[in-house]
Amino acid sequence: MHPTVKAARIAGAIYLSMVLVAPFAMLYVPGKLIVRDNAAATAENILAHETMFRLAIFGDLISHVIFICLGVALYRLLSSVNKIWALLMVALVSVSAAIGFLDTLNNIAALILFRGAEFLSVFDKPQRDALGMFFIKLHTQGIFIDEIFWGVWLFPFGWLVYRSRFLPRVLGIWLMVACFGYVVLSAIAIFAPLYYEAAFKWLQPAFFAELAIMLWLLIRGAKVPALVTQTS
Repeated sequence: MHPTVKAARIAGAIYLSMVLVAPFAMLYVPGKLIVRDNAAATAENILAHETMFRLAIFGDLISHVIFICLGVALYRLLSSVNKIWALLMVALVSVSAAIGFLDTLNNIAALILFRGAEFLSVFDKPQRDALGMFFIKLHTQGIFIDEIFWGVWLFPFGWLVYRSRFLPRVLGIWLMVACFGYVVLSAIAIFAPLYYEAAFKWLQPAFFAELAIMLWLLIRGAKVPALVTQTS
């Protein structure tokens, strides 16, 4: 197997592992356990399914580790196109992962409050539940902040794909469009949160760019003949 094809498929496999882990922690578990604006019900659900919530916390951490590995794998694949842009891509991925790691602390804090350790005895249960719900909501706000970096790293990634000649240019353009989609979505979450869900639905086609590039890397790899011709 050509080294470039191998590097592309490794990056695709890492991308796939993140796609498999992240939705469980970010979508499935919160959808099952968190009751909007109801601290008592949320606390009851989390304590009744504590293992699931802990798995979500662990999955959140693992997904950020995978994200860093993905950045390194894509750097290996695309650094020959433009090293500075590839380094920028990895730097933005690293910042996003760092924000994600810190944001996970909010869910850990919520779990501590819901369980009610002895040093929290100065607070009664409704107060602890309310504080726990505060940290759950703070975690969500942290995700909205991180969405900016979920977007901006896609611009250098998309530009590198576009200039690479061994990956489809249309995927590079699609990734750059997704960059602006995430930034717009983050801005809506901050300035007009009531429209966030509607905006997400409208912008979702742009976000499929990551799924498309993942499948291309995993299945097709890279166009080696085009790469060899360009080098010659």
